[in-house]
Amino acid sequence: MARAHELTAARRPTRQIRVGSVPIGGGAPVSVQSMTTTKTADVDATLAQIYALAAAGADIVRCTCNEEAAAEGLARIIPRSPVPIVADVHFHHEMALAALDAGVHGLRLNPGNLRKPEEIKQVAAEAKDRGVPIRIGVNAGSLHPDLYKRFGGATPEALVESARMELAYFAEVGFNDVKISVKASSVPLMIAAYRLASETFDHPLHLGVTEAGPPPAGLIKGTAGIATLLAEGIGDTIRYSLTADPVEEARAGRQLLEALGLRERKGLDLIACPSCGRAEIDVIDVAARAQAALEERNLPIQVAVMGCVVNGPGEAREADLGIAAGRHRGHLFIRGKIVRVVPEADMVDELVAEAERLVAEGVEARLAAADADAEAEAAADRADLLQAKGTDANASEVTVARIRRKFGEGLGGAGEGDGH
Repeated sequence: MARAHELTAARRPTRQIRVGSVPIGGGAPVSVQSMTTTKTADVDATLAQIYALAAAGADIVRCTCNEEAAAEGLARIIPRSPVPIVADVHFHHEMALAALDAGVHGLRLNPGNLRKPEEIKQVAAEAKDRGVPIRIGVNAGSLHPDLYKRFGGATPEALVESARMELAYFAEVGFNDVKISVKASSVPLMIAAYRLASETFDHPLHLGVTEAGPPPAGLIKGTAGIATLLAEGIGDTIRYSLTADPVEEARAGRQLLEALGLRERKGLDLIACPSCGRAEIDVIDVAARAQAALEERNLPIQVAVMGCVVNGPGEAREADLGIAAGRHRGHLFIRGKIVRVVPEADMVDELVAEAERLVAEGVEARLAAADADAEAEAAADRADLLQAKGTDANASEVTVARIRRKFGEGLGGAGEGDGH
């Protein structure tokens, strides 16, 4: 429900492809991808993971196709999947052909592992006949050995050249339904490679920091690379590559796009102050309990938990709903306007109840239902708190004088008029 502000950087213009029902590039919304970790031949387990990924925000899911049993599994998975399925193929072009026979919506080929030109062109020709797009999935860790020698290692130029060579093979059979990735586990290398790719190709780009590792470090690496490029207008589809449950990848991808204003909010966005000495409550505890309760209800709103009633409602005025603590009470506010003052012990329960009403009735209705004396009560609480902390105008002068005297005594009697 909260209003998102779009990034100022213009999206890089690209041609558009479609992976099943999902458009990529050409001004389409940035999409989120992830990959199953199950054996693709285990149809039920793979489908269960696909549904979990879709629920977490994945628009497209990739499954490995590394053996005949996996291709057979894909044929049974695809008709039941809630999202388009991409087959991941590395060494055997026969598996790409089998995946196409199974009805996949897209292929991912690693040009460093599938190297024979005639096989690459055969797969591209088959994909063209079926209207199935291919991602050229370049990886800094698996480039063709000739490229390492030619460029002196895995450089941005080497990664982009790998993609260019693959495109040349595709062009020989008239296939250009392509998206490109140039991933690396090094964030600076990944960023440089994608910047170069965006200058070199007009194909949509799939962003990711490969082998980022487990959270939280993996999340930081992925975000550093992906968000930097998205903020520059580069990127059309993304994947976090985490050593974790892939649901975490999908959730992180969706949350990143929402945070950048590139996708509308699908679920809860809870913001909270980091806490400080001014906080009147255990902000960390209250925020954790509020997040757990609100996520369970899957409410698509932005909620703020603030530890101080003096600054909280103002600092979080853009949130749909929030609560700030002070003087053993909670100030419940909607878009910065205090609507109710509640006992501190009831803060989380009242916040959740108001969130449900807000989603059901809308902002204007809930503002109209605000307690008539809520603003006055909140103002009194703020005034009492300020006076108690010595931060009203008169108390401030007294406090400053007292501090100066104390420091003067500590410095051996030095004062304002002694030249120091």
